[in-house]
Amino acid sequence: QLQASGGGLVQAGGSLRLSCAASGRTLANYATGWFRQPPGKEREFAAAITPSRSTYYSDSVKGRFTISRDNAKNTVYLQMNSLQPEDTAVYYCALDETFRPTWKNAGYYTSRTTYNYWGQGTLVTVSS
Repeated sequence: QLQASGGGLVQAGGSLRLSCAASGRTLANYATGWFRQPPGKEREFAAAITPSRSTYYSDSVKGRFTISRDNAKNTVYLQMNSLQPEDTAVYYCALDETFRPTWKNAGYYTSRTTYNYWGQGTLVTVSS
């Protein structure tokens, strides 16, 4: 089970940190991704972290967002800086149930279809 939290209302230029806590799975053994769904749009990839801590970002968030993992807390974070109104979305964390995937490229970790378990989503609203 994945529990996403940390969303809220923030002004443009501000920061938020989202958390994705897991139960029943050790996140260090699985790839975890953050996806987001802006109002009226499709769900899109934002960031992912692999068991070896390789990270992937969409072009729209690269340089502003940072994904990380705390193994002791079994939690993945998404630090979001320099937020803009276009970052407004429901943010979902997701887990790939493949145990320690090997020989996977960026396309694997950035694809929505890779992820089997999804959290409930947390709303981020950025005001201008």
